[in-house]
Amino acid sequence: MEAHHARPQAVPPPGGTRRKAAAAATREWLVVSPSGGACLEEVGKYQVMARTGLPARDLRVLDPHLSYPSSILGRERAIVVNLERFRAVITAQEVLIPNSKDPVVAPFVRELQARVSDSSEANQTCDIDGEALMKEASGWPSAVVPGTGQKDAPEASKQNNSISTGENSGVPAPPPLALCKDHSMKKVLPFEFRALEVCLESACRCLEAETLTLEQEAYPALDELTSKISTLNLERVRQIKSRLVAISGRVQKVRDELEHLLDDDMDMAEMYLTEKLMSQRLVESSLSRVHENGHDHDDDNDDDNDDDDVTEESRLAHLFLGGEDIQSDPGSSNGSFTAIKPNIEELEMLLEAYFVQIDGTLNKLSHLREYVDDTEDYINIMLDDKQNQLLQMGVMLSTATVVITAGVVVVGLFGMNIGISLYNTPTTPEEARKSDMEFWATTFGTIGGCVILYILAIGWGKKSGLLQ
Repeated sequence: MEAHHARPQAVPPPGGTRRKAAAAATREWLVVSPSGGACLEEVGKYQVMARTGLPARDLRVLDPHLSYPSSILGRERAIVVNLERFRAVITAQEVLIPNSKDPVVAPFVRELQARVSDSSEANQTCDIDGEALMKEASGWPSAVVPGTGQKDAPEASKQNNSISTGENSGVPAPPPLALCKDHSMKKVLPFEFRALEVCLESACRCLEAETLTLEQEAYPALDELTSKISTLNLERVRQIKSRLVAISGRVQKVRDELEHLLDDDMDMAEMYLTEKLMSQRLVESSLSRVHENGHDHDDDNDDDNDDDDVTEESRLAHLFLGGEDIQSDPGSSNGSFTAIKPNIEELEMLLEAYFVQIDGTLNKLSHLREYVDDTEDYINIMLDDKQNQLLQMGVMLSTATVVITAGVVVVGLFGMNIGISLYNTPTTPEEARKSDMEFWATTFGTIGGCVILYILAIGWGKKSGLLQ
């Protein structure tokens, strides 16, 4: 009965496993603010996704344990940069760096902080000018503020009349469009482009340094190989060629990525994070004014006023953001913007500058590759020449062997055990002297015949082109 009422013991929860899983899910990210400050934060993957609006597949590109080719991805709220060992997530307000403790990345972080801090004062100045510009534009009588419908038109005409009669003479004379053009001349690169420029510069500088190091090692080794072909020199050239192929592939990938961005205007437009944020705030503020002013109008005129407000919102957004094409969705209830295409000239010039630089690096590697190929061709020619010389020597030795074999045949004939007068033992001094002369005549005749045969064989080979 005791065994029947026995209860199984509860297994304690694996707290250590959960802690390990939580530690594995979080990672240290170095967060660089627009002011140049940096701090380490323990952030999980899903927190980064919610913070930047990136999908999980884009965060896998930044995983140091995985090998992904170089890429620059423009998303709605962030730019994912994976260039060599420089990985970062760039938003309109901060830069997140996953591998900040890497010694190679440390100079990149310092350069990023210095570049951002140097431009922060210029940005603050431009922000102040922009706020003053908005105030001047909104205070200008001819600028219709969103939310004012047809009923507010008489009030605007009254203000215009008061200005023309001399009242409110302190209002600045230039129209808002001229002010916006004057403001655009003071415009500096947005925060995301400054961070992207540091990433591109660091990657190009790293590849350029590796290319210069490879050139300094390759050219002397190739010259030494041409002067002396040895196993050690061949091994050195083989290693250099392997490094050359690897670096060329990495440089080619960065170049292809920049070329792809330059060919696609929409991808470049996606990277204007600051302007998209400004346009979003402008739309939200305009819509809030529309809803506030909509309560003061009659129900019959609501649709007409909303259409006028959307038109004014589009005009102001196009005026202040420097956009090329702004469209609104006529079927939407709130009249929100569906497409804002900013001017991509700034980003295009930035990418073209580094495209030219990385293309120059690729040209250096191409010249080095051609030099390696030329050296290989020269070595092959030298080896072929040596092989031809060895073949000629083999032919000459074979010919000599055949000629000597002919002499051996003659000696073998005289060595047969056949009784002839030449083998008779001389009995008188005259016969002995004659026998010696016959022996030496036979010997030298055989040798001379072999030499003549060899000369004839070599002469025939040179005449027929078999030998040089």
